[in-house]
Amino acid sequence: MEAEATRILVGVNESSLKGYPHPSISSRTAFEWTLAKIIRSNTAGFKLLFLHAQIPDEDGFDDMDSIYASPEDFQSMKQRDKIRGLHLLEYFVGRCHQLGICCEAWIKKGDPKEVMCSEVKRVNPDILVVGSRGLGPFQRVFVGTVSEFCVKHADCPVITIKRKADEAPQDPVDD
Repeated sequence: MEAEATRILVGVNESSLKGYPHPSISSRTAFEWTLAKIIRSNTAGFKLLFLHAQIPDEDGFDDMDSIYASPEDFQSMKQRDKIRGLHLLEYFVGRCHQLGICCEAWIKKGDPKEVMCSEVKRVNPDILVVGSRGLGPFQRVFVGTVSEFCVKHADCPVITIKRKADEAPQDPVDD
C-alpha cells in the first residue's frame, strides 16, 4: 500500500520591492527552503499547497482618493486583484510542475494571519511553512507578523523561514 503524501501548506505573497507579479523575498525563500530541506529528491512523497491571502484593497487606487463612477469600477478592481493573485500563484505552481511535485494553489481574501490559521483548520496540512521578514521588536509592534501569529495559533506544526542576510532589504518591512 502506497503511503499518503505529506501535505505542506506554504503561505505566499507579492513582493513590495519588485512589485507585481513577483513573489516576496520571504515567500520565495520559504519555498526554496522547503524544496531543499524537506522535499529534497522525494518529489512523490509530498504535496505542496500554496495559499495567497489577499488583503482587500480599501480604495482600489494607490495613493489616490477613491472616485467610483459606476459599478464597473468596482468590478474592474476585483478583476485586477484576482489576476495579480493568479500570476503570483502561477510562479509557484509552474516551479512545482517543472520539478514534478504535486501541488494545489488558491487565493483567500482577508487578514493574512487570520486566513492562514483558518485555512490550516480547513485543509488540515501536516506542516505550515511561512516566510519571516525578521522584523525587530519595535517594528513587530506596529507592523505585526503573520509568522508569529501562526506559530501561536495554527493547528499544525509551523516552520518559519528567515530571509537570507544578503537578500534582506535596507528596511526589513520591505519584502
